[in-house]
Amino acid sequence: MAKTALVVGTSGIVGSATAAALVKSGWTVHGLARRPTEQDGVQPVAADLQDPASLETALTGLKPDAVFIATWSRQDSEAENIRVNGGMVRNLLGALSPAGSVGHVALVTGLKHYLGPFEAYGKGVLPQTPFREEQGRLDVENFYYAQEDAVFEAAERDGFGWSVHRPHTIIGKAVGNAMNMGTTLAVYATLCRETGRPFRFPGSAAQWNGLTDMTSATMLADHLIWAATTPEARNQAFNVVNGDVFRWSWMWGRIAEWFGIEPAPFDGTILTLDEQMKDDAGIWREIAAREGLAEADLSRLASPWHTDADLGRPIEVVTDMGKSRRLGFKEYQPTDDAFFDLFAELRADRLIP
Repeated sequence: MAKTALVVGTSGIVGSATAAALVKSGWTVHGLARRPTEQDGVQPVAADLQDPASLETALTGLKPDAVFIATWSRQDSEAENIRVNGGMVRNLLGALSPAGSVGHVALVTGLKHYLGPFEAYGKGVLPQTPFREEQGRLDVENFYYAQEDAVFEAAERDGFGWSVHRPHTIIGKAVGNAMNMGTTLAVYATLCRETGRPFRFPGSAAQWNGLTDMTSATMLADHLIWAATTPEARNQAFNVVNGDVFRWSWMWGRIAEWFGIEPAPFDGTILTLDEQMKDDAGIWREIAAREGLAEADLSRLASPWHTDADLGRPIEVVTDMGKSRRLGFKEYQPTDDAFFDLFAELRADRLIP
């Protein structure tokens, strides 16, 4: 039987990948965003999640079987993150409630569930790695918890099932996204090649030497659909990563090789991308003009602050996928392939030369 999906945040990395996977799987897909972008097979829904009246108007007559929430709004403090992002989920599910059609809601959060929010990121007493879903919430305010609570409240009221998905850093394509390591590293490598600057790892020795993992947007999209259509996954929280582990001391060379540059030696000191790229906006405009690129605004492609937060962690971070494997999710993608697929897509779309 044909299914109808509402994907919330289709202008972002996860939302666009999820919408594409749903279309490929034969779903009727509606994509909600404040400013929806055109996407094959996706019917755009323009609405502001912070405005209940906007949602009520935009969602009138829409009866989705499943809702995939893959968006958030960054605020100046964690208290504001909690107020705004918890409210956005509550507003959305409140607007959908009268139709009574929703059977499943999938919420995308992330490893800040275990590591803490930006204001307390990687500090204090943290759970042991690999992170496992049964590890409880940290004793600290976190907007992910507020989003979860809004889903749980609505599920109890309306009777739908839910799933929570906790990816590690996501590799995928989006323009204007607040957290985009893959595109940030592609832009940084391009700038290093252009200027002759060393392609220098910006993070900590713990990240350079320790094991880590990541999540491709396509893997996460498949995981979201699997949970929404697998009865055993109902009302469960899941980690979701590609399935491999690596060290940045190896991956950095793999990325450098793809761009035809040499990786710089790492001496253990942190030199952030925020610092390294702070004066690069003009250089990028010149590259974009010369190469005919589709985006000349560096700030819409690169998010150095977020890449710095991930690569600067003082601890090794790996994630357990055993729960999903036991329930039947078997997909796998090597993370270097995920990076290379993204880089090729960025080049094909004239976002990097």
